[in-house]
Amino acid sequence: MLVKFELSALRRTRGRDYAVRFLFGGMVTLLAGLIADQFGPAIGGLFLAFPAIFPASASLIQMKERDKKRAAGMRGRQRGRRAAGADAAGAAMGCIGLAAFAVVVATLLARWPAWLVLSCALLAWGAGSVATWIACRRLRRIFRR
Repeated sequence: MLVKFELSALRRTRGRDYAVRFLFGGMVTLLAGLIADQFGPAIGGLFLAFPAIFPASASLIQMKERDKKRAAGMRGRQRGRRAAGADAAGAAMGCIGLAAFAVVVATLLARWPAWLVLSCALLAWGAGSVATWIACRRLRRIFRR
């Protein structure tokens, strides 16, 4: 799958899709706040780290792909599941990068200026995500043989 950036995708996305993502993200944030209120900010923060829009995004991707195939007169369930699976894999790779971001911030924030720590953490996030993506591509090639 080729990764690319398309501004035209913003026009193709329906308002309902944005609303689902917004509402799901808000519900996750509210739940994290309630947990933090009950059990403290350290526990609540763990729940706030939940990727708030991923479940909504994965289900919307699956429905769109299934509907595309159905409109063409084919069964689209398998394609929808694969597209949602690819989205899940991308989210997992991003989470590995996010972990690198967190390690850099936790390690350096007490000793360095905030702007420098966040700059380094951003680089760590990007490097961690891209390195994970490259490793997954190489592993996939190895296991295809």
